[in-house]
Amino acid sequence: MTKAIFIDIDGTLRDSNRNLSARTIETIEEVSEKGILVILCSGRPRKYTEEISRECFASKYIITSSGGNIYDYEQDKILYVNKMDKEALIKLYEIANPEDVRFIMNVGEGRVVNKVKHADQEKKLEENIRDFVYKNDVVQCTIADSDFDKIKNLIPKIEKVENVEIKNSHKSLLDIKFKDDKTVFCDIANIDSNKGIAVKKMLEILDIKKEETIAIDDDNNDLSMFEQVGYKVAMGNAIDIVKEKADEITLSNDEDGVAVFLDKMLKEMEEN
Repeated sequence: MTKAIFIDIDGTLRDSNRNLSARTIETIEEVSEKGILVILCSGRPRKYTEEISRECFASKYIITSSGGNIYDYEQDKILYVNKMDKEALIKLYEIANPEDVRFIMNVGEGRVVNKVKHADQEKKLEENIRDFVYKNDVVQCTIADSDFDKIKNLIPKIEKVENVEIKNSHKSLLDIKFKDDKTVFCDIANIDSNKGIAVKKMLEILDIKKEETIAIDDDNNDLSMFEQVGYKVAMGNAIDIVKEKADEITLSNDEDGVAVFLDKMLKEMEEN
C-alpha cells in the first residue's frame, strides 16, 4: 500500500507557465483524503514551496533547496538541514558576481540575492559576502542569467570549487533541444546534499518503508529520489535519463501528467 508520494514542482506538478491546474489540485486533495502523504520536493526555498503545498492540499511536510531542508510547516519545525560549506559559498560568489549574473542564496524561509528580480520573494545582499555567510546558514545557492553562454562558461569554474556540486540546472545545459529564452540556472549545494538523501531521512522520520512510496519527477536532480522510492514515475516532458530509470511514464506537465497518474492510482486502489 502506498503511504507517501514525493512530487517535484517545476516541470512536474506545475505546467510550463508555472500554474497548478484545477484537476491537479482536486486530485492531490483526494489522494490526501485517502491518508496518503503527498510531499513536495523542490529546489525552491521554504516559503515558496510551502505556498505551493498549501495551494494543492499536499501534506505539511516539504523538502526544499534540492534536499537541503525538510520542514513541517504546521508545526513550524525544521526536521533536517544541510548547511552549505561557507568558504565554498564565498568562492562561488566571487566567481559569479563579477560576471553580473544573479547569485541567489536560500536562507531561512526565503532568498538573499545580489540582484533583486522578485521583490516579494527576495532580499538584497547589503553587506560583504564573507560577513553575511558567517552570520547566516545557507542551504543552497543558485547562479542564474538569461544569457545561456554566460552560465555555460561558468560551469567549469563552479565544478572546481571543493565540497559543493551542481545539483540541478536548466534542461538546456543538459540537452540542447530544451534551449529557450528563459532564465538559465545552476543550483549548487554540498556534495552530501540531494533530494534522495532528504527523502530517505523523511521516510526514517515517518517510519515508512521504501516499497510504500512513489516519486514523480522530470529532471536530473530528481534521479536521487528515484533511488529511495519503491515506484518511479517520469513525466512526459522529462529528460531522457529520467524516463530510462522510470517504472512508468505519464503525460507531460502541460497535460496534467501528475493528475493522470494519481487518478489511475486511485482507480486501482478502489478496484482492489
